[in-house]
Amino acid sequence: MRKTIPFPAYYDDVPIDLSFVFENEKPAGKHGFLKADKDRFVFEDQTEARFWGTNFNGGANFPEFEYAEKIAKRLSKIGINLVRFHQLDSEWNTPNIYQFTKGKRLKNTQTFDPESLKRLDYLIYCLKREGIYCYLDIFTYRKFKSGDGVENAIALKDAAKPYSGYNRHMIELQKKNAYDFWTHVNPYTGLAYKDDPVFVLCEIVNESTLFSRIDVEPYAGEFRRLFRDWLKERDIKYDWEHCDLNGKDPVLIDFKVELQQKYYTEMISYMKQIGVKIPITGTNYTICSANCKAQTVTDFCDNHAYIYDWRWGENEKRCKNIAVTQMSESVFGTLSLMRVFDKPFFVSEWDMPWPNEYRAESPLLFAAVGALQDWSGFAIHTYAYGNRLQYMNMLGKEVSSSSIGGVPYREGIFSTWNDPAKFGLFYHAALITRRKDVSSSKSKIAIRIKDLTTSMKPAYRVSAEMSKIAACYNDDMPDAEIVSEDQVLVDESKGEVRSDTGELYRNWNKNYGIIDTPRTKCAYGFLQKNSPVELNGLTVESKTDFAVIAMSSLTDDALGNSDNILLTTVGRAMNTDAKFEGDLMTDYGRPPILIEVIEADIKLKTERQNLRVWAVNAEGFFVGEIPTQYENGVLSFTLGDRFPSMYYLIQEE
Repeated sequence: MRKTIPFPAYYDDVPIDLSFVFENEKPAGKHGFLKADKDRFVFEDQTEARFWGTNFNGGANFPEFEYAEKIAKRLSKIGINLVRFHQLDSEWNTPNIYQFTKGKRLKNTQTFDPESLKRLDYLIYCLKREGIYCYLDIFTYRKFKSGDGVENAIALKDAAKPYSGYNRHMIELQKKNAYDFWTHVNPYTGLAYKDDPVFVLCEIVNESTLFSRIDVEPYAGEFRRLFRDWLKERDIKYDWEHCDLNGKDPVLIDFKVELQQKYYTEMISYMKQIGVKIPITGTNYTICSANCKAQTVTDFCDNHAYIYDWRWGENEKRCKNIAVTQMSESVFGTLSLMRVFDKPFFVSEWDMPWPNEYRAESPLLFAAVGALQDWSGFAIHTYAYGNRLQYMNMLGKEVSSSSIGGVPYREGIFSTWNDPAKFGLFYHAALITRRKDVSSSKSKIAIRIKDLTTSMKPAYRVSAEMSKIAACYNDDMPDAEIVSEDQVLVDESKGEVRSDTGELYRNWNKNYGIIDTPRTKCAYGFLQKNSPVELNGLTVESKTDFAVIAMSSLTDDALGNSDNILLTTVGRAMNTDAKFEGDLMTDYGRPPILIEVIEADIKLKTERQNLRVWAVNAEGFFVGEIPTQYENGVLSFTLGDRFPSMYYLIQEE
C-alpha cells in the first residue's frame, strides 16, 4: 500500500518563491531586442538568452486583469521566463482573437475583437513586469471563412494547411494578420508589439508542411500548376499533370522544399519590412528530413515532440504508461532532427502528459539534455486552455466537456499548472536552463542527411544525451565531426548513455538516471532497486520504488557550500480514487490531488554545519523540521517519516 498525502495546487500562487534568484532580469526587455547570433540567442547588450517557458493555449491568453496579475507573479515565482501565445486564432476558443464570446456569427477573420485584444495587452504588460518574455504564435488554427474570399473554405483544415503555404490570397491574408498584430499599440506598455522587446520569438505557421496530404481543390490543381512552372524554369521533363502529389519522387521533394522556403522568406521579409526586429522561424514539425531542410532559411529552428501515444479518445481513454528510464531512445533524437549548428534551436512544445505515472522524470531530463545540447530553451504544452482554474482542482480535467474542438486531450490531460509531477519540478528545470547549471558539450557531431523522405535515422538514436548533435545537408562543417545518418553513435545494447561532460547518465536496463552538477543534483527513475545512488557529494537511498529526488542551490555557491537549498521529492501524482485497468483509465477520480510520499535517506557533503531541513506544504507553510545529523562534513536526514512533503528548504540558521 503506497503512502500518499494531499498536495493541491492553487491557481494564484506556488509554495516557494524562486523569483529572487532572477530579480535582476525584471522587467523583460531590459537587455534590448533578442537576436540570433550563430547558434545562440543574445540580447542587444550581448546577454545570452535562455528560456524555460510554457504555452498559454486558447482562452488562457485572454484573462481578466486581476487574474493576469496573479498568473504573471505565479509564473515568475516558479522560474518561468517565457510564455508562448498559442492558438490565439482557434475558432473553438472562447475567447479567441477574432471573437470574445460565442453567439454572433463570425463572417470573416480579418479583424481582432477589441475585448480580446485588451485582455491580451494587459497580460503582456503583467508578464513584462515580472521578467517574462513572449513568443507570438500568429497562425495556428485560423478557420478561413467565405467572407475572407477563400475558395472552398469549408473543406480546409485549421490554418488551411498545407495550402496556405502557397496560395497567393491566403498569404496576403496572413500578411494582413501579421501587420495587425505587430503594428498594434499596447495601451498598457505604450509600445507597438514590433517595438516592444518583451517579444522575443515568432513563427509563421504552427505545425504545417507541404509534405502532408495535398488533395483539396482548387488548391491541388494550383499546386500542379506551380510545379509545372518550376519544372519549365529548370527545363526538367516530368509528368506534372498525373503525378502523385503526395509521392516521394526526389524532383517533387526538391520542389516542395523550395516552395516552402519561398513562403518562409516572403513572410519573414514582410515582417522585417514592417519593423519586426526579433528572430522568426517557419514552422515546428518533424514529418520528414525534407521538411527539416526547409527550415534552414529561417532565423532559428524550432521543433515539437511528445512522449505519448495519442490514444486518448472521447470515450475510451488510454495512455502510454512507460518511463523514460525504461526506454533507450525516447524523444531527444526526434527533437534534434530540426536542429542545425549555425542557428539557435528552441523547443516550443514538449510534454509527457498525465496520466503517465512516471511523467515526473521529464522536466529535469528535458532541461538537462537541452543544456547539454546548448539549445536555447523550452515551452511546455500547455499551462492551461482556459482561466477558470480556481474551480479546477483535479488532474487531467480542466473543462466540463470530454473534448474541445473534437480533440479529447484538450479537456485537460496536457494541463500542467496543477501537476506536482511536472509543474512542481519547474523550479529545478528553470535553474538548469536559465542558470546553465548543466554544462554544454564541447564536441559537435554533424549528421549528414542523405534521405529526405524519412525522419528518424540511426545516428540520432540516444546520441543527444552524449554530445551535441545536429543535421547538416552539405559537407561544409569545419568545426564539427561529420558522420553518416546511418552511423550508430551509441551502442544501445549496453543499456546506458553518459554525456561527454560526465554530468548526465541514464541506464535503461537498470531504469534510473542522474544529473550531477555543482549546483543541481538529481536522481530519478526506479531508485529503490538501484539504491544507494551515489553522486558527487550526495548519496540517495530511496525506500520508494519510483522517485525523482532533486536538489538545487538557491545561491551562486555549489551545493556543498550553499546556505539555501531547495530539495524536491516527487514520483507518482494522482487524483483521489482514480482507477485504471492497465493503460485504460476508467475513472478520473476526485479532489484532492495526491502525491506518493517519497521515503529516502539523504547524505549531503557540506561545509555548512548549521543547516536545518524544513518541510514545506502546498500552501507554502513550514510544517515541521526534519531531524538531521552532521558528522565528518556530512549532513544526514531521513525523508518521508516525519512531516512528509514534496518540498524541503535546507537553510542555515
